[in-house]
Amino acid sequence: MNSTGGTSQTYRNTGEAFTALFNEIGKVIVGQHESVEQIIIAILANGHALVESNPGLGKTLTISTIAKAMDLKFSRIQCTPDLMPADITGTHIIEERDGRKEFKFEAGPIFANIVLADEINRASPKTQSALLEAMQEKQVTAGNETFVLDKPFFILATQNPIEMEGTFPLPEAQLDRFLLKILVDYPTLEDETEIVNRYTQSAVIQVNKVIDKNTLLDLQSFVRDTPIADDIKARAIKIVMTTREWGKHIEYGASPRASIGLILAAKARALIRGRDYVSNEDIEAMAYPILRHRIILTFESERQGVSKDQVIKEMLLQIK
Repeated sequence: MNSTGGTSQTYRNTGEAFTALFNEIGKVIVGQHESVEQIIIAILANGHALVESNPGLGKTLTISTIAKAMDLKFSRIQCTPDLMPADITGTHIIEERDGRKEFKFEAGPIFANIVLADEINRASPKTQSALLEAMQEKQVTAGNETFVLDKPFFILATQNPIEMEGTFPLPEAQLDRFLLKILVDYPTLEDETEIVNRYTQSAVIQVNKVIDKNTLLDLQSFVRDTPIADDIKARAIKIVMTTREWGKHIEYGASPRASIGLILAAKARALIRGRDYVSNEDIEAMAYPILRHRIILTFESERQGVSKDQVIKEMLLQIK
């Protein structure tokens, strides 16, 4: 598919807008460029993301900063074992009006554009399931009423890889609903020095709006219109299908939802970089966050300490 010069210029302009967005976020968040980019890719692809990192690496600060830079309503849910579904979705309360009592729906924190579900694996399975309808249908049912959530709607859930006592691991069906699983690592020496310098001073950092809600909705549509060559698309599908046949390391492979997600995420990555085409590099870069929560390793591989990213890397090298 050949793009006209005008279309190419539009993509370049979009790339410049995202550069401005990353610069604005970078005023608050030091380093973490890859994880920030992947969160924005999930938003552009109209999906949700699961972030795994150790405590204190700025997950809440990162997502609230992205919300400010995109002028989106942000809310945070701290998941605990005693959290109830109504604490997330909202509940009906009795209100007196003109001498009459009537039920009124009090909206919960799920009614926002960006929702941070912190330590989601500490919530009970019943409470975790309250997020499923919102994630899949973009709506909430309370009693006999159904409320459509405002667009765009995005859930960023976090889980802590340590301190697993008292947690309820997410079932595979729920994990599959997250477009990406993003890993956040410790900062480098240079980044940590900058973090210390920046946050031991009294200066207040202001985050300015770079992209508004309507522009973001247009960009979500634009992602789906980004061209992808047939051979690149075929390779993406082959990568996902290979996970179902890779008996060497993988017990259970990824669903067709992963094929859709891989192509959408690759399109979003190309858009962020100001390109009007999807490259093999986009597919390979997004294969890791798309697949790492969708494949289940064999007992033998887990016993040997083989990581899912190592398996994905080995698979990508063999699929031309």
